[in-house]
Amino acid sequence: MPATDAPEPTAAAAEPPSSYFVQSLERGLEVIRAFGADHPSMTLTDVARVTGLTRATARRFLLTLTDLGYVRTDGKHFELTARVLRLGYAFVSSHDLPQLAEPVLEELSAAVGESASASVLDGAWVVYIARVHTRRIMRVGISVGTRFPAYATSMGRVLLAHGEGDDDAAALAAAGPFEALTPHTLTDPARLAAELARVREQGWSLVDQELELGLSSLAVPVRGPDGRVVAAVNVSMSAGGAGGAAPAERVEDLLPHLRAAAEQVEEALRLQR
Repeated sequence: MPATDAPEPTAAAAEPPSSYFVQSLERGLEVIRAFGADHPSMTLTDVARVTGLTRATARRFLLTLTDLGYVRTDGKHFELTARVLRLGYAFVSSHDLPQLAEPVLEELSAAVGESASASVLDGAWVVYIARVHTRRIMRVGISVGTRFPAYATSMGRVLLAHGEGDDDAAALAAAGPFEALTPHTLTDPARLAAELARVREQGWSLVDQELELGLSSLAVPVRGPDGRVVAAVNVSMSAGGAGGAAPAERVEDLLPHLRAAAEQVEEALRLQR
């Protein structure tokens, strides 16, 4: 593309990071991110330890977030309030993808008789942006906003494998160590890099009981109008499979439905331009 057609750089891109970076905002977000399924309620000492902040700094941020309504406390323990959901809703409501994907996932789920989801990549995490349930097959519920380690999920591997740049998948895979979430989790960086290369070549990913025992999932990429992979869609199933069939035996039947669903979302994205 000619240089004259290049977009104007943003203010952030035109300035060195040190000239605009607000460290206090970064630290405040770190405090919010410190809470999760494993740490729904924490003391001041806990928050300081998880974030790496001093107790005095953590206390200031926690009390500020409490005043703003994002955190509540009983005087000793702190936990997030429902107001934090507004931050995630701002993303969902300002993007077309979740709204476009949901009706497609409903059709996909009805066609295959399994739960269907769509997600995007957030660093080393996969974040659910749409979800249609059929039955509960996981101990931990999944809903919009749920985050899982990308390396151990089918959608995460699809997104990692189709990152920008040929070396991204290998670089991310080499960034371990990776936690063994189950006895089946692939944790060796070299093997993970090889798996991501295979996923990129074949265009789909099957993950069998690596995130949770008894759970398997199959995912394919969703491409934006410019051809880049912007999301992934999957179907999740019991490791026992329908009629006792193993997940690998269901790939041939499920893959056409998944690819058709991805194409529907892609077409909808093109029409939104």
